[in-house]
Amino acid sequence: MTNVLAYFRLMRAGWVMAREGVIASLPADGLHGPARAAHGLASAIARRRAQRTDRAERLARAVERLGPSYVKLGQFLATRPDVVGRTLAQDLSLLQDRMDTFPMASAEERIVESIGREIDDLYVRFDPPIAAASIAQVHPAEVRNETGTRKVAVKVVRPGIRQRFYRDLDAFYLVARLAERLVPATRRLRPVDVARTLEQTTKIEMDFRLEAAALSELAENTKDDPGFRVPTVDWERTGRDVVTMEWIDGIKIADLDALRDAGLDLPHLAEVLIQSFLRHTLRDGFFHADMHQGNLFVDPNGIIVAVDMGIVGRLGRKERRFLAEILYGFIKRDYRRVAEVHFEAGYVPAHHDVASFAQAIRAIGEPIHGQSAETISMAKLLTLLFEVTELFDMETRPELIMLQKTMVVVEGVARLLDPHFNMWKASEPVVGDWIMRNLGPARIVTDVKDGLQAAARLAEQAPVLAARAERLSQEMDEMAKSGLRFDPETAEHIGKAEARHSRSGRIALWVIALTAIYIAFQI
Repeated sequence: MTNVLAYFRLMRAGWVMAREGVIASLPADGLHGPARAAHGLASAIARRRAQRTDRAERLARAVERLGPSYVKLGQFLATRPDVVGRTLAQDLSLLQDRMDTFPMASAEERIVESIGREIDDLYVRFDPPIAAASIAQVHPAEVRNETGTRKVAVKVVRPGIRQRFYRDLDAFYLVARLAERLVPATRRLRPVDVARTLEQTTKIEMDFRLEAAALSELAENTKDDPGFRVPTVDWERTGRDVVTMEWIDGIKIADLDALRDAGLDLPHLAEVLIQSFLRHTLRDGFFHADMHQGNLFVDPNGIIVAVDMGIVGRLGRKERRFLAEILYGFIKRDYRRVAEVHFEAGYVPAHHDVASFAQAIRAIGEPIHGQSAETISMAKLLTLLFEVTELFDMETRPELIMLQKTMVVVEGVARLLDPHFNMWKASEPVVGDWIMRNLGPARIVTDVKDGLQAAARLAEQAPVLAARAERLSQEMDEMAKSGLRFDPETAEHIGKAEARHSRSGRIALWVIALTAIYIAFQI
């Protein structure tokens, strides 16, 4: 029944996409037969109003009609240009996550249920919402403290969003399975895994305790960093459906005139932003993965404050070394080393030729070295690199794609602040320091330390492993003497399965026999 409903939801989504002209705006080059006819039909039923707008606007209107789950899907796919293509990913990145607000009474009900205390007990004042998105809306409020009151921001989950998302998720999984089954070329992109990643990230985003934990972790990581911070969390007033945090009185980083009027140095802010992001990525392996200009403020002290940490990214030590080594390799024009790093990390299958891969990477690196430093985009370099790796069967690496997408956004904000921003010069202190600490002699010390820790953990587990090995040896000896034995329940299941197969076989034989008789009579 769930599958049938998923088909109906999918049909509705296709109808909305067709009516809003999204399908008609897609290129028809290379389409033949039924696909070409379907594209023509979609063009014919598109609204006239839609035909007069560009593709990004059509897509935004369709997603808005389909509801919050599709807004979240669009935002997620905007981070996966490897799946939807760069052009469509760019259109999706323009989606504005702005929805109608829901009633105050519903918000208060969510808070009381989540925290278990009345609104008047939690807040001195609780005001109407000032912004609403697909998952939540934000209310200004005040709480008591030692000196009187302080202003806070209260983020409350949208009623029914979880149930709505899981209903629509069935349709997303259906599309992914159909793509894997019917379009072999998509299997390399693992669409079902993409749907599973969307499910996991949205689950996390809809639990505000986890967002609060992410804010707390990033605050701890950056407590000594210059020029960057995140809001503090009020844990007493935070639960699954609500998070209360410090209210940020600051200037939006996109408001350049207000920043200049406040006497702030915009090129310096751009430098701080990039260095902070790279520091979080390389040093901590934990970064804010939604650092667009709407989530960045500058407080009265000139410090950048990042808000809304529903989406975060993590990189392990191997991924951080990979990133640092390829950046360093491009800087030094050591394309052979960049290629070797891909093979050492296991990202490119071993049956490919390292020299051929290095040649492909050279095609990316050499044009860059012909440009002035301030025009070279680190994010564009990574984008081109991931495009080349497709030719060498590199499987999708979601953590690297998220990093690349976030870097595109952060670098874009930096160039908004300073059109002549030199990405490489700004990043050199952070990247250079990390390389010196982790890719030079210090790397050997770190690897030895990690090896000793792994050996110590193995030694702790040695008695348990020895006991398991002894038990396995005894069971193997018993099997050699007495043969393979099953417990009664397993034997019963095997018997039932055999009976089913026997029945199926007999039915098949009867069908074949009756068919043969019918053919004989016809002849």
